[in-house]
Amino acid sequence: MKSSGTIYKKSPLQVLCYVFLSIWAMSTIYPILWVIQNSFKAKDRILADSFALPLGDLFTTANYRKAFSNLDIAGAYKNSLFISGVVCVTVVLLAGMAAYAFSRYHFKGVGILYSLVVASMMFPVYATIIPVYSMETAWGITNTKSWILTMLSVILPQIAGNLAFAIIVLTGYIKGLPIELEEAAYMEGCSAFGIFFRVIMPLTKPSFATVAIFSFLWSYNDLFTQMFFLRRPEMRAITRLLNELTSQEGTNYGLMAAAVTLVVVPVIIVYIFLQKYIIKGMTAGAIKG
Repeated sequence: MKSSGTIYKKSPLQVLCYVFLSIWAMSTIYPILWVIQNSFKAKDRILADSFALPLGDLFTTANYRKAFSNLDIAGAYKNSLFISGVVCVTVVLLAGMAAYAFSRYHFKGVGILYSLVVASMMFPVYATIIPVYSMETAWGITNTKSWILTMLSVILPQIAGNLAFAIIVLTGYIKGLPIELEEAAYMEGCSAFGIFFRVIMPLTKPSFATVAIFSFLWSYNDLFTQMFFLRRPEMRAITRLLNELTSQEGTNYGLMAAAVTLVVVPVIIVYIFLQKYIIKGMTAGAIKG
């Protein structure tokens, strides 16, 4: 018998793959670390010592103090979290109910409708932004003094942009669930909504978590839509604020590095804590159905 301490040998191809993936990971991680470390240096020291660690005389928090004093960071975070939170919750609910209908209900034209959902992913946001902007302008919700209407003008196109992906992921997962559980719930008197919220959602938590996380992060990082609909300074979200900073402080690399860190680090923290749900949900959605 082999002892528990047996070392399994890896083939040369596996070793080569691990080396390649390690180099690829470092090429992705290092630029983030470079930005973070330079955010703690004075702007005149970054070009001279851009690769040195911010230790001793190099270390300063002036960039962050200037960012919080000159920019409405708290307000931008509030706007970003509100927009992304509403988009996340709405996409999960609408996509979940649509996926349930596609998976369990057989009605005339269901195949055509699902094909249209899949086809909608081929159209980039750049191709639809002009008619969307014109439509929302006609509704009177773009670039107004009303905070809630301005937020709504960003939320609506982001919801529409995330729905197709969410429906496809959730449909593939729900199709793989045993229908006997739903039949039992129906025999107990559950309505269609009761079955969805009490049976489907608890059983598909990994895929719902995946959809929620991706919808939130895509909304948080969506600069293109914000450039059109968030024109007023007090309405800007965090990525829109960073773009404005880049235009105003093009040579102040320290302040730019601090602002980029404030935008990127929260996303990294969210991914680190929720990565198991992302991987599990995406794998489940890809296998089932």
